[in-house]
Amino acid sequence: MTIQFQKIISAVFCVIAMAVAGSSQVHAQSADAVLCDRLAADPTDPDKPADVKGVATIAPADVSTAIKFCRQASANRRSMFALGRAYAANNQPSEAIAAFRKAADKGSTAAMVELGVSVAASDPEQARKLFERAAQAGNPRGVTNLAALSGGGGASANPAQARAMLAKTAETNAESQYQLGMMMAEGVGGPKDDVAARNLFQKAAAQNHPGALERMGAFAQSGRGGPQDTAAAKGYYQRAADLGDEDAKAALKRMDCPIVIKDKRGGRVTDLCF
Repeated sequence: MTIQFQKIISAVFCVIAMAVAGSSQVHAQSADAVLCDRLAADPTDPDKPADVKGVATIAPADVSTAIKFCRQASANRRSMFALGRAYAANNQPSEAIAAFRKAADKGSTAAMVELGVSVAASDPEQARKLFERAAQAGNPRGVTNLAALSGGGGASANPAQARAMLAKTAETNAESQYQLGMMMAEGVGGPKDDVAARNLFQKAAAQNHPGALERMGAFAQSGRGGPQDTAAAKGYYQRAADLGDEDAKAALKRMDCPIVIKDKRGGRVTDLCF
């Protein structure tokens, strides 16, 4: 290799390094962490950077690869949380709980919530404490799960308080917008308001929140809280389905196969697709 060629190679690597540094000022990541994010990041994780898309459900074909790369990147709390998701998708609950616990110890509020969900049946008091920690840190799912869970000593759930807490962070946070929208759509913790719920879902959908995209599809399809628009509904469902939302995938199938043929007992025989 000539000296001139060495200089060229050095210059190329210098440019690449500067480009990477410039695009990673907020979160420098290893290649393992990048791949872990691509395969297993939770779209609703508050730790997730804006440029990470995330997946609502880890694809079965990606599970083993996700475990590999997330395990290699697990010094990062977000990757440790994603590793827990991958283990859960692979039907390894003990490993999933262990990963969630480590991520929670590192400060991941998303892991606190998942760990709370995992232990809620066996240890509701521990679950309450985990949801409380997540809620106090501003995690929307922590807020709603805390409200839904009866506390120790028979304390009742307080959906009105949860609704008020979510409203404080719903201006910019997609998960808060989605959770608050669900409460408004169902009339939980306050008056039912389809128009306000739809507006919140629309805000969250603009940030590619899978659940909000699916809800926007349903609201647009039925005309709930605003105009009916079948074409827009299908677009919302498709975007949610592309992010792994199973409800959206089912809704798309129903739109393509709207006629259900049933037997005399009312059982489904087949669907007619167009």
